[in-house]
Amino acid sequence: KQPRLRGEEYYSLVDEFVEAVKLRFPDALLQWEDFKKGNAFTLLDKYRSSLPSFNDDIQGTAAVVAAGVAAAGRATGTPLAEQRFLLVGAGAAGVGIARHIRHELEEAGLDEDEMTAAIGLVDTQGFVTNDRPVLDEHKVSVAWPAEMAAQAGITTGNGSDLVAIVNAIKPTVLIGTTGQPGVFSEPVVAAMADHVERPFVMALSNPTSKTEAVPSEVVSCTQGRALVATGSPFDPIEYGGRLVPISQCNNVYIFPGVGLGAIVAQAREVTDSMFAAAAQALAAQVTEEQLASGALYPPLRDLREITRQIARAVVIAARDAGVGRPITDDQIDDELDREMWDLDYPTLIPM
Repeated sequence: KQPRLRGEEYYSLVDEFVEAVKLRFPDALLQWEDFKKGNAFTLLDKYRSSLPSFNDDIQGTAAVVAAGVAAAGRATGTPLAEQRFLLVGAGAAGVGIARHIRHELEEAGLDEDEMTAAIGLVDTQGFVTNDRPVLDEHKVSVAWPAEMAAQAGITTGNGSDLVAIVNAIKPTVLIGTTGQPGVFSEPVVAAMADHVERPFVMALSNPTSKTEAVPSEVVSCTQGRALVATGSPFDPIEYGGRLVPISQCNNVYIFPGVGLGAIVAQAREVTDSMFAAAAQALAAQVTEEQLASGALYPPLRDLREITRQIARAVVIAARDAGVGRPITDDQIDDELDREMWDLDYPTLIPM
C-alpha cells in the first residue's frame, strides 16, 4: 500500500493522463467518475474546455433532477422562474444541481440576486452563507450573502434547523443528497406543505436505507398532495383510493444520451447547455397521462428511445452553440441509426 497522492503531485499525474488521452485517442470523450467533491469540480472546470468531458456525479445528476423539476412544473403549472429550491447536502451532487439550476434560471432571464434567492443549500454546518471563516471553493458560487439570509430570518441560531429554514425560504422543491436517512422528517415536509399546494420532494440518496424520506410518509403527511422522486426504486403508494407512483431520479436516463450525442456531434466541449437540452428532452417524454398520475419520468423500459431523443437534442444543442460539427437534422437521425448498438441477439436453441 502507498499513500494517496495529494496536491501538485496528484494534479500533475491527472494532467499527464489527460495529455496522454488527447494524444492517443484524440476523438475520445472522457467521463470523470467518483472523484472526491473538491477534486471533482477542480478537474471538471480545468479540463472541460480542452477535452470533451463531463462528470456524471455532478452534471448527470443535475440534469436528471432538472428534468424532474421541469415535469413537476408542468404538473403544477409552475414555471421554473417561480420555483424555489432548498438543497440539503452540498457535496458534488448537491452543488452540481445548484449550478445547473442557476444556469437554467439565467437562461430564463433571472438576474444575479434572483438566482441566488431561488436556491438555498444546507450542509453539515447549516445553511450555506458567504460569511463562513472557511468556505469550500466549490460552494462559493452558490452561497447566500449573509445579509440576504438574515433578512429571510436565517441566523446562526437556526441555520441548522430545517423546519426554520423551510419556513424562512418557503421552497417549492426540496432536494436531498445527504446519505442521511430521515433528514426530511414529517415536521420538515409538513412545514413545506404549509406554504406550497403541491410540494416536490426529491430524496435522492441510495440505497433505500439512506433515503432522506420514506415516500409513504411524504405522501401521507401532505394529504396526498406531494410529488415524490427518489434515488432508489420504490413501489407505488396507495393513498386515498389511488396508486401514487414514486418516480426514480436515475442518472441512467441522462448520461448515455449525452455521451452518444457528444460523440455524434463531434463536440469540442460538453457544455451546460447540452445538459440543459438533455434535461428538457427527458422531461418532454413524460406524457400528460403519466403526469396526471404523479409520474415525473418516463418508464425505464423505454430507455433506448429516451436515449435516442436525448442524444438528438444534445447534437442540436452542440451544433447550434458552435461546439459541434455542422450537421442537418436528417443527418443526425442517420448518424444515430449507425451509432446505436443493435440489441437483436440470436436465439440459441439447444440440440
